[in-house]
Amino acid sequence: MLKSFQIFGEANESAIYNPDELIDLFLDCTADGICLVDMDNRFIRVNRMYTKIFGYTEEEIIGKRFTEFPNPDIVNEIINAVKLGKAFHNIVTQRFHKDGSVLDIAVSYSPFRNSKGEIIAIMAIYRDVTEHLNIERELKKTRELYKLITENTTDMIKVYSKDKKIIYASPSHEKAIGYTPEQLVGKDVYDIIPPEEIARFETMVQNLIKTGEPQLFQIRINTGDNDVIYSETNISPIFNERNEVDSFVAVGRNITDRVKNDDALRNLDRLSIIGQLAAGVAHEIRNPLTSLKGFSKLLKSTNVKEKQEHYLAIIMNELDRIDMIVNEFMSLAKPQAIQFEKENLISILDSTINVLHPQALLHNVQIKKVYPINDIKLLCSPHQLKQVFVNFLKNAIESMTIGGNVQIEVQKIENNRVQVSFRDEGVGIDSELMGFLGTPFYTTKDKGIGLGLTVSNKIIQEHNGIMKIESQPGVGTIVKVELECI
Repeated sequence: MLKSFQIFGEANESAIYNPDELIDLFLDCTADGICLVDMDNRFIRVNRMYTKIFGYTEEEIIGKRFTEFPNPDIVNEIINAVKLGKAFHNIVTQRFHKDGSVLDIAVSYSPFRNSKGEIIAIMAIYRDVTEHLNIERELKKTRELYKLITENTTDMIKVYSKDKKIIYASPSHEKAIGYTPEQLVGKDVYDIIPPEEIARFETMVQNLIKTGEPQLFQIRINTGDNDVIYSETNISPIFNERNEVDSFVAVGRNITDRVKNDDALRNLDRLSIIGQLAAGVAHEIRNPLTSLKGFSKLLKSTNVKEKQEHYLAIIMNELDRIDMIVNEFMSLAKPQAIQFEKENLISILDSTINVLHPQALLHNVQIKKVYPINDIKLLCSPHQLKQVFVNFLKNAIESMTIGGNVQIEVQKIENNRVQVSFRDEGVGIDSELMGFLGTPFYTTKDKGIGLGLTVSNKIIQEHNGIMKIESQPGVGTIVKVELECI
């Protein structure tokens, strides 16, 4: 029988190892700790990894019984069973390092037999899994914490797949919108939002994917009892290992009461504007009424067909003028539901100018338009934006006590956005007062109620826009509004 073997070398090399050397190489090169215990429970062999795992030297272990070291009670039973020929695999237990620290160890026990098949020792193989189990424990704690948060928060937490299917919904949905999590999971997101919100939601998702940044937006949600609530939702992307957007997590809260309060403030501001514009509108209507009265008398006093047609044409023009003024005024006065739709920004601005034209005449103010582009589409609430622009334009007109010019400029800027500027030649605003602008019920006017800028800023934020005010005393004020285009 061969007692030595040629390995690990070329045929002409003398790399010869006997069986004992091979066993030593195997024991010292393995990544697991290995020990042999004889039938009297004494250590007869340990490898380097065993001493590294437990911190003992070979001299401190060899010849001693395993019972002299701290072990779980079950180890005695296992050793006795192995002596009878049974094997145990990957038993995870806690053991102690020499310094007293606790280790998580996965250990396998098996009988060690001689060439006759007689059990002469017990072999144990140890693997330190402390780090792995610590990671699992932390993950479990984190999952339990997230579960505790999601199951007890009043906010509505949802996870959407990339194709906008709901794959998780927190229990809070049942109280908030009348749907259980089981009813929501598997639904399409469009099953719970009104059809008129779909375009705006799609735009938000496109921005989310494009920028990779969380999006905060307000949206209406259908409830289980066929009602509608307003939700303020923050939706964030979840990335996969390739750094691609794989899904979305949304955290929303019911803000219906807040929206109703905001609507009340907007209506208060709108009614205040209407009252202040009434005198100008009455003055503007009085002029065509005077013409109507005069040309009606002339029409009555002549039988000449050419003159009658001329007088009728003038009367119709004046009636159209009155009709336009009244329609614009009533559009501002009539309460409007907030619905986002595609609208041309220039049309909204021109409509605003029509409303304020009588006011501008009373104050000897000229409104100048700078529109390099005539077709700028927005996804917006036209009536809400008109209220904002009326506020800015009215403020600009009233800031010029002896008349002047107001310039409305529209220009495209980066990131597919548009900037609208309202520039006046008024008295300006002192720097110490700039910080108070937009504070509810703060006003620098004798007849103001202090809601115009507050309401305007809120509306602009709901349109994912930004409002900036620059002013210099004695020079004038510029109000700039940035909005998203489509």
